Amino acid sequence: MVNILFCGNSGVFDGILTSSLSILKRTNSTEPFAFYIFTMDVSRIRPDYVPVSDQQIAFFRNVIQDYNPDNCVKKIDVTKLYGEEFGSCPNEDAYCSPYTLIRLLADRIDGIPDKILYLDADVMFNRDIHLLYDVDVEEVEYAAARDHYGKYLISPNYVNAGVLLFNMKRMRQTKILTKARSLLREKKLVFADQSALIRSTTCKKMLPQKFNDQKFLHKSTVVRHFSKRLFWLPYPHTDNIKQWHVSRVHKIFGYYQFDDVLYEYVYLKEKYKREVADHA
Repeated sequence: MVNILFCGNSGVFDGILTSSLSILKRTNSTEPFAFYIFTMDVSRIRPDYVPVSDQQIAFFRNVIQDYNPDNCVKKIDVTKLYGEEFGSCPNEDAYCSPYTLIRLLADRIDGIPDKILYLDADVMFNRDIHLLYDVDVEEVEYAAARDHYGKYLISPNYVNAGVLLFNMKRMRQTKILTKARSLLREKKLVFADQSALIRSTTCKKMLPQKFNDQKFLHKSTVVRHFSKRLFWLPYPHTDNIKQWHVSRVHKIFGYYQFDDVLYEYVYLKEKYKREVADHA
């Protein structure tokens, strides 16, 4: 079983769906996938901070089981747990959203397997997931690739937390996530969860950039991370183009390698809209 963890609200469903489709389409294996989705209701902060819905989960389950009937998804509502650990903490207005914090609750949730791959919802697999998932993390807490900008601006081994291969057994032993949560409760950190995780790390494995490529797409790229990036033309600016912005992926990046995934996503999104309308 390949174990995948996503975190987010109902608004990241497009990301979870496209990312998962890329995994299923690029992986040559009969081994089933288990998708864990941490979600929560923090609409007290923003009206759209609501959980991934049961209807979204049911639709997602049907999609992944079309590829393999043994694939499964488990929605885990961490609203109460989030309130205990992070409610009103200095990092609740994190640089992205409070949903970036909830991956750090993994050790407090029963049934999380010893090896699990955490993914931001804005990643796409360009090659077989086993190139990443089969990396040996037995002697470390996690494996991660360098942050494209952080490796120049902060530290040569500063990692990006958008792709993390967790060894939960080791992490429970070292209490890395307990330490990270404590840091987040104590003071404001520039990159919130990412900063807390890095500061609490005892031992990690550095992965080649191809496992979390945040700027380019090469033939060797395994994971393309559609994070916010800097563009120099026509003037220096940042933009946050996600993989589900299909026309912009074509126009700005010139990527057509994911079209088989994105065209299926477009079809499935329309199908989901019809189902929602039928149940309204």
